[in-house]
Order: sequence, then C-alpha cells, then structure tokens
Amino acid sequence: MLLALLQANAAVLDPDANLDSLEAAAATAAARGAAVLVTPELFLVGYAPRRIRSGLDPDILPALRQRLADIARRHGIALVYSLPRLTAQGEWQISATLLDAQGASLLEYGKVHLFGPDERAAFSPATQPPAIVDFHGIPTSMVICFDVEFPETVRAAASRGAELLLVPTALAHGFDDVPQVLLRARALESQVSIAYANHSGVEDGLRFLGGSVVAGPDGKLLAAAGAGATVLFAEVDPAAAGRERAEVPYLAERRPDLYRDWGY
Repeated sequence: MLLALLQANAAVLDPDANLDSLEAAAATAAARGAAVLVTPELFLVGYAPRRIRSGLDPDILPALRQRLADIARRHGIALVYSLPRLTAQGEWQISATLLDAQGASLLEYGKVHLFGPDERAAFSPATQPPAIVDFHGIPTSMVICFDVEFPETVRAAASRGAELLLVPTALAHGFDDVPQVLLRARALESQVSIAYANHSGVEDGLRFLGGSVVAGPDGKLLAAAGAGATVLFAEVDPAAAGRERAEVPYLAERRPDLYRDWGY
C-alpha cells in the first residue's frame, strides 16, 4: 500500500489557505496512486495553541470537517487530518481523524500526552486508548505527535492489533533524534509501520524540523524528508508486521503480570 505524507508550512488561523495546500497535496498523492494522505498536527488551523484557543471560532469546525470530506471524495483518497475538537463537557482537545476515500470517518483519536506549556494552557488531554480499523487490509491506528514518543502508547495500539500507525505531528527544529532514532525504536519494539507527518517552516514564531518519516516494523526507514515542503511517499508491505512478529515475537512474549508486580 502506498502512503503519502504532506510536509508543509501552515498559515495560522487561515483554514482556507491551508485547505488549498492540502487539496493540492491530495491531488498529487491521488495521481501517484496513494491510498492515504497523512497531514500534520493542527495543520488546518496552524500550530499555535494559545492563538487557536483565543481566536478560533469552534462553530466553524463542522464546516471544515465537511470540506475535508469533500476533498477526500473529490480526489478518491483517504485523509488523516488534525483539528481541535470540543468534548461534551466543553473541553478543547487536539484530535486526528481518518477519512476513507468517500469522505466517511473511519477512526478518530484524541491526543493523550500534551507537550509544553502552550498546549497544556490551550487544551485538555484525552484519555481514550488508540482504536483500530481495517484499512486496505492492514489493522491501522492513530496517535498524535508527543504520544508516539511514549512506548506505552504505541504498545497499546500494537497490543490491540495495529500494524500501521498514522501520526500527525508538530515537531520543532532541534529534535532530530525523534524521527531518526526514537520513531525507529517505537516501530521496531512494537513491530508496526509508522507514518509521521510534520510541519515545515515557521509558524507563530516556532521553527519546525520537517524531517517526516515512514519507518517499517523492522525499524528501518522506508522514506525520509528534508526540511522543506514536500509530499513524501512510501510503500508499506501489508505482510511485513506479521513476518517481523513471527521471527521475534515481542508482543506474544510480554509478561504483563510480572510487570505489574514490578510496579509498572
């Protein structure tokens, strides 16, 4: 299955401009035959947590979601996008949604681990574990940015059957080891493919690393981007996770009862 990742600079609080960028990437990805386009964390509104909380009218969110569904349907490609959401209790969270190629929602996830004072000031952490959906024959899940840096989060998805993890992110310049070392370790230890899509350029004074990657379940990089805007492509073998888990059965040989005795 061919994956596409959008790495681009978003305009803060300018959803129309960001939708134009996303649609152009969707057209490019669909023309190459990609099954899904993964986009960065909060790309539709730009990554600026405090400004989003103070300046974004939540009433526009349903219309944005509809326009994203229209893009998926128009280009015949699945999309992963990230937007703020309001819970029934009135809390703001960071969310990610997977749409199928007809624009129907397949999966939604709320960010559990918030990064830094700006995110914690603007948003509340979600609490639900990553769910799984069959996507083109591959059990697929999602987490968001900082979530993937915790082995517990990725292992929770893998233990529920995930073999592919789609990750919108907003990683700042200077954290090169996250995509180059940590992501590969997460993929290897849980034997999942991980697609990690980041911003590029500067938004609200924050310089982004770029460096989007796709790692296979053996920990090897299938594709890696530089610092600039691009659409990154990688082919994921649907059988790869099964082969890796048969050869070295990390998941099957865990000892959770013992770990609990250890206080873990």
